[in-house]
Formats: sequence, structure tokens, C-alpha cells
Amino acid sequence: MASSSSSLPLAIFSFIFLCSLAAANEVTVGGKSGDWKIPPSSSYSFTEWAQKARFKVGDFIVFRYEAGKDSVLEVSKEAYNSCNTTNPLANYTDGETKVKLDRSGPFYFISGVNGHCEKGQKLSLVVISPRHSVISPAPSPVEFEDGPALAPAPTSGSVRLGGSYVVLGLVLGLWAWF
Repeated sequence: MASSSSSLPLAIFSFIFLCSLAAANEVTVGGKSGDWKIPPSSSYSFTEWAQKARFKVGDFIVFRYEAGKDSVLEVSKEAYNSCNTTNPLANYTDGETKVKLDRSGPFYFISGVNGHCEKGQKLSLVVISPRHSVISPAPSPVEFEDGPALAPAPTSGSVRLGGSYVVLGLVLGLWAWF
């Protein structure tokens, strides 16, 4: 068996590597129903849904919709507020769009189909920075003008395998230590 002094760096590396795999979540817009479409009633809002999740840099947001009949546009705050589809930051049309949330701050998405945004098919969300995810409390809604309030971490239904990687990292790290 290896000496404990040579196993310690391996244990630390294994733990850090596997924890980094657990860092990113994949969250489907709308939750379990997972449909990017005009909301069924005026009382439903994708933005209110997003307020129930905490998005971190590196997470992915997934939009599911019928390709060829709808699309997802990533837009500026101004375009979001006015439902302007003319100059999107990004245009997705594949029906299973996975967008990496690669920076902290607000993100804005609207449907690319004329009239859908006005009927509520739009989403704004706020991505927290890594320093906010562990130590600092969530920022207040005032810090993100017109942005959604942040809520507790995602439920187990929206997190894929994150905890499993952490446990595996701990087991491998302890195994290498001894």
C-alpha cells in the first residue's frame, strides 16, 4: 500500500476534480413539465418559476419546444421588456436548446415567434457568482433592477448527479488516504 504522504496529493486532487464535476446543474425551463410554450394562464410566469431556483455560473438551462414552430432568443433587457425579436444576442431553433450560463448577472430569453412573448412566453433569471454560492447570502432583488428574486437551491428534481460525484470524491479520497 502507498505511504500516506504520497497518497495525500492524489486524495486532494480526486476530491477537487470530482467536486468540480458536481458544480454544474442542468435545469429544464418550466420544471418537470418542461415545455417552452405560451403559459396556460396569465397567472403562470416562467420568471416566477425561475425565482424558485438558484442558478450558478456554469449551470445549463434547457428549453424544450417543437423545432420549426418555436424558438428561443437570448435578448437584452430592453428587448425583453418590449418583446423585441429583431436583434437577439443568440437565436436557438433546434427544439432542445441547452444554454450554458457562463457569467453572473441577469439573462433574458423570449420566444422568437411573433406574439408569443406578449402572451407570457419569456423568461428572466439571475445567475449568482461563485462567491455568492457558498459564503454570502443571496443578493436582494433590489440589486438586480427588475430582475427576479433569488430563492433557495434547486430541488432534487432539477439537479443531476451532483451529490453522487461529491460522495464518490470523498470515498476515493479516503481510500487513497488509507
